[in-house]
Amino acid sequence: MLRKRLVAVLTFNEGVLCRTKQFEPDYRYTQNFIDNKFIDEIILLDISRNRNHSKEKFYEIVTRFAEKCFVPITVGGGIENVSEVEKLLRLGADKISINTIAHKNPEVVSQLAEIYGAQCIVISIDSKKENDNYYSFIDNGKLNTGIKVIDWARRIEELGAGEILLNSIEKDGSLEGYDNELNSLVTRDVNIPTIVCGGAGKWKDFVDGINIGGASAVGTTNIYHFTETSIKSAKKYMAKKSIEVRLD
Repeated sequence: MLRKRLVAVLTFNEGVLCRTKQFEPDYRYTQNFIDNKFIDEIILLDISRNRNHSKEKFYEIVTRFAEKCFVPITVGGGIENVSEVEKLLRLGADKISINTIAHKNPEVVSQLAEIYGAQCIVISIDSKKENDNYYSFIDNGKLNTGIKVIDWARRIEELGAGEILLNSIEKDGSLEGYDNELNSLVTRDVNIPTIVCGGAGKWKDFVDGINIGGASAVGTTNIYHFTETSIKSAKKYMAKKSIEVRLD
């Protein structure tokens, strides 16, 4: 049985580590400390609205994390072209997360997978429920593409994506738990791994994200999870609930 992963999702606005709520910067943290002994993966996302002024700051962040971390690092946020993907991988990213560019030019998913391997390409799906259907949003969760999440998930799997990062816009920052209706809708229908994110506020939410949502990995953006003690506690809780996780 494959081990389930606990993933730290760090969002940066103009180079500053921020918590988000419904995809808007909600609270600034003065430190970006994260002990990675027990965390399985780190996702770094640039959520800046004016990315032209923040890209160099974000590149510096990616470089710093790549130098200090010994777990896989996924990097995303506002990636516009293949050359930017190449730059981020040179800086130390192990995987790349894209969203808007994939919607605007779906064939770029196949292109990137062919160049770098499917395992390197993560497609971020930012979802919101409207009129009883989940739709995929782009441009920092502002624009409804009109494409149902399940249709888009199937499409990106066909195009060669290696993984999905599934974000609930409405649950983001709520601490109310994941939207497992959304999560299970996707995980039941695709074969590639899915990281679920948006809403985790307690250890039980991680368990529910896996057992109910069908996730391969559970992500959290809440900074209080990111200490050695709390991450280890979360994993011990998951293990007690019969979820196979890495504890060493």
